[in-house]
Amino acid sequence: MITKEHLDDPWWRITSGEIYKIIVKGDDDNDEGLIVPFKPNDVQLELIKSLWHRNVVLKARQRGITTLIAIMWLDTALFSKDPIQCGIIAQDKDAVEIIFRHKVKFAYDHLPKFMQTEFPLVKDSAREIQFAHNLSSVRVATSMRSGTIHRLHISEFGKICAKYPDKAQEVITGSIPAVPKSGILVIESTAEGQEGEFYKITKRAMDQYDTKATLSIKDYKFHFYSWWDADEYEIDPENVLIDEKYLKHFYETEAKIGHVLTEHKRAWYVATCESDFSGDMWKMRQEYPSTPEEAFQISTDGKYFSEQMSAVRKTGRIVPSVPVLPVPINTFWDIGKGDMTAIWFHQFGTLQHRFINYYENSGEDLITYVRYLQLLASERGYVYGKHYIPHESDHKRIGATPDTSKSIKEMLEELYPGQRFEIVPRVTNKLSGIMATRAAMSAAVFDETNCGQGIKRLDNYKKRWVAVTGSWANEPLHDSNSHGADAMIQWGQEVAAGNMFDSGKSKAFDRSQLKRSWR
Repeated sequence: MITKEHLDDPWWRITSGEIYKIIVKGDDDNDEGLIVPFKPNDVQLELIKSLWHRNVVLKARQRGITTLIAIMWLDTALFSKDPIQCGIIAQDKDAVEIIFRHKVKFAYDHLPKFMQTEFPLVKDSAREIQFAHNLSSVRVATSMRSGTIHRLHISEFGKICAKYPDKAQEVITGSIPAVPKSGILVIESTAEGQEGEFYKITKRAMDQYDTKATLSIKDYKFHFYSWWDADEYEIDPENVLIDEKYLKHFYETEAKIGHVLTEHKRAWYVATCESDFSGDMWKMRQEYPSTPEEAFQISTDGKYFSEQMSAVRKTGRIVPSVPVLPVPINTFWDIGKGDMTAIWFHQFGTLQHRFINYYENSGEDLITYVRYLQLLASERGYVYGKHYIPHESDHKRIGATPDTSKSIKEMLEELYPGQRFEIVPRVTNKLSGIMATRAAMSAAVFDETNCGQGIKRLDNYKKRWVAVTGSWANEPLHDSNSHGADAMIQWGQEVAAGNMFDSGKSKAFDRSQLKRSWR
């Protein structure tokens, strides 16, 4: 029997299994959609006990975090004395519908009858319910900007950042600031590579966790839930073949986690990777990580330079420091229109294309970049050869006075007299420039200390994701990585055109695809 003392105890309400019900996936086809009392598993209990003001949860798939939060937010809205707004942000409209209908609304519809009578709805829409007794609400949407959100959960934020960067920025600038100091924020996701807001938030939280830093109410507390500590992730190993690739992975994993993986868990891992991901270990690590570091290992899906950068690493061509040779230094630019500008610093010597420095900045005038070039000339003794700039840098700007009608090339020449600024011809097919750069990378060497950010840009330069078709488009995504990559492509085009002393190896590049400016 449920008593008043029970209802006054939030821990009992959440953990007893007497109040809330959920839908679970059964063990066989006949048990799909099984309705069971909600009783938190070990991971869910741990999260409840360790919840902070701001939380970031890095996890394996299907650990029940969103289900737990849906129940907690519903419970908070039901029993709050004051009006309280609870929200869940999902990655797309389908996810919004599933979370609201199958978790939030389902749990309310299956409350004990006396509670539904005591807590009637004053609003019942496709994405929100509001209670008549206290005007509290629970809403699920793809973003939230209006008003104060006392409890906010962002589900699969890594996927939002990867596939919908504009939506991710809206969450960062609009939804998260709507959570007051007294509120609770939970960001949860599997990983999606080493980029995006989810990666930035998680990396900072991991660093603070590793150093045992004292958290302020604005700092994110780090939570990690892997696959190997989930009781449900194991099967009978009798008919599962575990080859050398997986054995090596398990040995390395056990050394990292300090825990022996049972044969049943090994069998589940192999069977899942083979059946769900066609043996792709990158995808398995992303969706079912063994450690936080493994979760953020870079997937090669949709990445233009993945094979080339892998070869660069395997052959030891990313080194702590690349000495500056007594030969001219060339620079290769991508000049953003109101956003980021990126510059690679390059020398050709010892039959290598040596990248000794990388610089990027955003929202600055041309004088900022000229001053940086001058600084390196003064402090490091850089002697420049040519500065290769994009084809649009030669276009006149229409202005009210002659001073504002100059091209970028003309302005750079005035800002840095005596320097040679060379226009890189436009490639009519962007993929041709990418292919030329791929070929040229076989002779590239990178200074890791001075080019670290640029290397990251090349690693993460990728195709645009098409949500409608669920596939990668054969064209680049324009994001923060594209500027550094485009600057590198300027170099690839010049190598392909035979202008970078590459011994003529890349002369096979189709020069007819290069379209010279009318100037």
